[in-house]
Amino acid sequence: MAKKYKFLPYNEVSKIDRIVDIITQAENECPDKVAYRFKNAAQEVQEVTYRGFGEDVRALGSALSHLGVDKEHIACVADNSYNWINVYLSVLCSRGVYLPVDKLLPPEDLMYVLSSGDARVIFYSKQFEQLFHEKREELKEVRYFIGFDREEDEGEFLSFNKLKEKGKALLAEGYDEYTSNMTSSDIHELKMLVYTSGTTGIAKGVMLSEENLVCEVYHGLQVADILTVGLSVLPYHHTYEAVVGLLVYLHRHAVTCINDSLAAILKNLKLYQPDFIYLVPAFLEMFYKKIRATMEERGKWETFQKGAKISKLLLKLGIDVRRKLFAELHETFGGNLRLMVVGAAPLRPEVINFFETVGITVCQGYGITECSPLVSVNRNNKYADPETVGLPLPCLEVRIDNPGEDGNGEICVKGKTVMMGYYKNPEATAAAMIDGWFHTGDLGNIDERGYLSITGRCKNLIVLDSGKNVYPEELENYIMNVPYIAEAVVRGVKDAKGKTAIQAELFLSKDHVKEMGGAPADDKILSDIHALTAHLPMYKQVASVKIRDKEFEKTTTRKIRRNA
Repeated sequence: MAKKYKFLPYNEVSKIDRIVDIITQAENECPDKVAYRFKNAAQEVQEVTYRGFGEDVRALGSALSHLGVDKEHIACVADNSYNWINVYLSVLCSRGVYLPVDKLLPPEDLMYVLSSGDARVIFYSKQFEQLFHEKREELKEVRYFIGFDREEDEGEFLSFNKLKEKGKALLAEGYDEYTSNMTSSDIHELKMLVYTSGTTGIAKGVMLSEENLVCEVYHGLQVADILTVGLSVLPYHHTYEAVVGLLVYLHRHAVTCINDSLAAILKNLKLYQPDFIYLVPAFLEMFYKKIRATMEERGKWETFQKGAKISKLLLKLGIDVRRKLFAELHETFGGNLRLMVVGAAPLRPEVINFFETVGITVCQGYGITECSPLVSVNRNNKYADPETVGLPLPCLEVRIDNPGEDGNGEICVKGKTVMMGYYKNPEATAAAMIDGWFHTGDLGNIDERGYLSITGRCKNLIVLDSGKNVYPEELENYIMNVPYIAEAVVRGVKDAKGKTAIQAELFLSKDHVKEMGGAPADDKILSDIHALTAHLPMYKQVASVKIRDKEFEKTTTRKIRRNA
């Protein structure tokens, strides 16, 4: 269990017992403050206040209650939008269960999630209109399909806007079936059903209770620092953005700016000028590589390094000139960005140090859907350690199961944010939950200070014939420093003698290859990799490379599917 140190006092956080408390507190404390900014259909920036958001939640919830479905499993498969958030909070404050669905799932997987998740109502965006009409007979248990983009009702296919207007009218008439039951359900019962989109295996339905979510928000804010205006980028069906992002923004009374597409991130950073953003490592890697490549192309990389040295010397004297010295780079991110919160996978220290050097703090944490999802996080202060994923939340115990000689073992978690289990899957639940401890499948270690570090996944671990363990993720971090390598997966393969050897499967950067006049030979690639791993023991050295002609398949949070 992580130690708690007196020099790390917890942040003061308003106590909450239910999800509805988050909305009520915001309405009471800052009703006219902007809660959301987003582009409307005319691409104009629209704003909704905390009072306006509360009214929208109650309106939609009342309409669902009037339809008689407020106790059902209610799914949403759609793009990130204000309407998505409206549905999300309306259902969380109801007696029903929210089922967020990945909009990028293949049709057969989408149907599986909706069917096995017992969806009775489906909110959807226009790209699914035709699919749901075609598959209507396969979704016989679904009572209503509610389209965000529908203008008219057509049988059980309803217009979202008309439904919400109906809810407003009901409230005006004194209808209180929804509002009088916002705290009537048991906080230990199922409230949110999230199907995993992991890098291996078949998706399982993670059952999260209202207590799980409330504890995640409250205890997360005790140790995680966010600022005032955030750009909301990651897919909303993922708990990282849905819970640690959207619900935390709400409880901190921050402004949530909704990013309308991944391709528009840099454009929207300039438009909304946020001071913080939640990301996954793939985005920071992309930003870093593009910035560095541009600097090298313009002959400015050496100048940057000299400026970085000067900046670090001045920082030691208590003088911070980073935002002035690297003003051009800050303008790329909107001019106000000060904090990036990163999770979902380990991030190379080199990338963290780069952004710290220019004056943007990178706060790294660790989470998994089954833990609602945040398990540990670094503080946004002098005690942060970029080589780790920080300290566990105050409500959690973390231990390392069966540690090896190097201290690495499986990370196990116990506490109030750990899931209820897997939906209708007692076998998988029993395998993952042992004596109250959730076995994450992730490998890591805890140092003498109580800081947690992640080294990889149990399923990815390479065990050599000598019995030595090799963590692919460690080698991949080194390999990604080779400029022309865009993606890497390290595996154990059998060599000509039948012994296990280390192979790196690589996707090369098309731009770099073009500049080089063609792809380098395998021997050249191996030589460049070995130059970066020369300090590692021989058993960790890459023996061969395999070049692929297309990118690896990825999840919606940009994690490589290693078995694809």
